[in-house]
Amino acid sequence: MLTLFGTRKTLCDGISRRELLRVGTLGCLSLPWANLAMASERPAGRLPGFGRAKSCILIFLYGSPPSHEMFDPKPDAPAEIQGELKAIPSCVPGLQVGELLPRTAQVMDRMTLVRTLTHEYPLHGLAYAVTGIPTYTPELETRARDARQWPFIGSIVDYLDQRRTGVAPPLPRNIGLPWLVNSQTDNPAVNAGPFAAFLGAAHDPVWTTFDGPGLHEAPPNTVGQTKRFRNPFGGTTAEGRFRLSAASDLPAEMSVERLRLRGSLLAQFDRQRELLASSQAVAGYGSQRQQAVELLTSSQMRTALDIGREPIEMREAYGLNLFGQSCLAARRIVESGGRFVSVFWDCFGQFANGAWDTHQYHYPRLKQLLLPGFDLALPTLLNDLEQRGLLDETLVLCISEHGRTPNLVPNRPEGGRDHWSRAYFGLLAGGGTARGKVVGQTTRDGGDVLDTPVSPKDILATAFHLLGIDPHTTVPDRLGRPYPVAGDGHVRAELLG
Repeated sequence: MLTLFGTRKTLCDGISRRELLRVGTLGCLSLPWANLAMASERPAGRLPGFGRAKSCILIFLYGSPPSHEMFDPKPDAPAEIQGELKAIPSCVPGLQVGELLPRTAQVMDRMTLVRTLTHEYPLHGLAYAVTGIPTYTPELETRARDARQWPFIGSIVDYLDQRRTGVAPPLPRNIGLPWLVNSQTDNPAVNAGPFAAFLGAAHDPVWTTFDGPGLHEAPPNTVGQTKRFRNPFGGTTAEGRFRLSAASDLPAEMSVERLRLRGSLLAQFDRQRELLASSQAVAGYGSQRQQAVELLTSSQMRTALDIGREPIEMREAYGLNLFGQSCLAARRIVESGGRFVSVFWDCFGQFANGAWDTHQYHYPRLKQLLLPGFDLALPTLLNDLEQRGLLDETLVLCISEHGRTPNLVPNRPEGGRDHWSRAYFGLLAGGGTARGKVVGQTTRDGGDVLDTPVSPKDILATAFHLLGIDPHTTVPDRLGRPYPVAGDGHVRAELLG
């Protein structure tokens, strides 16, 4: 029997109506679908690549990685700018990358590198980076359900595809890996950004979770840190697996304890899938509810997530760490027909200065935790997609909130770079993007844009274009007011192949 706290309202065959309507995994069950207004669309224009990408893998490096140690090294700069790590040549003539990215250096001919992303908010603005919201304030960053938020790019893709086709696909169109952002830290205030906002929770990502342990104690995040963590992004076991999460419709008021209870409920559903599959209780439910139940009764989503079906050699090539296994799962989802998959390199354990936010212990974290995993997974993902004939139709985006200061901050233990949004990098590959191209130049210290500034909204607009969505399309808020899907972004011809 399935158990959920609260008043039972039982359907005629004994399955609780509340059990079907409030399963945490299935955010799409409670959408007021009838209130959605029509989206307006404009012709796509004449730029190349429109609709070239059938799917998208978004890689988001939360906390903001450093350009100087990765994709905009300054080998002739003073030590306080260049830092400890040197530059190495890549397979693209004249293009150098950081010395801890030797594998990535060999696939730069498959990517477009943007060195001149820029905006005015040097703060952790995940929501600013992945939505069309025109301005950013820190108070919004942990208010995922605030009425002022704009929809996530993956949620817009899901919403517009649903409107166009009118049917639920075999796999959810919008999937988030490895877990609900910032749900695995000592301060689990869920980050805003990857949510559907006024489009309704039906278009939130379907989140997974991961059950593999961390193997290695990660370097500290901050001075005086009292607890160290075995971070799975630094290494995990081959037995680790992804599964559907209980967090897919986590509201702002959801407590961690209630999140755990929903996890228990999901496990009960797993044990009852055959009963649900044979039940007539779901007959007559709308397409969104039907899709929700299909996630529980169908093996297709679970099969796509089952990285254990891959040869161990392939899993090791991606890296036996959480980022590598997430990228592998993303490839499996795309190969199975997934439309939009997000991989978040998220904080784990301690939230303060987590993930790529290297204010302190910059070099130990880059050397031991961050760059080795990145350098295994990204090139393997691109090679794997290409070998399977999927890269030309799969857009891969690698972005973050901002960059890091051109100068190392004095007196930080083991080095540190603070927030910097005036110039930072992004990567695009596949799906109609250019190959082996560098867009934009920065100043000698890497701190400012010399030419070709590109905004985060331009990246969104270009992604929509490649996915077959005109970036001038608008979607309605709850009052029917039109919002442009990419904000004030423009498709950038420089990024197209």
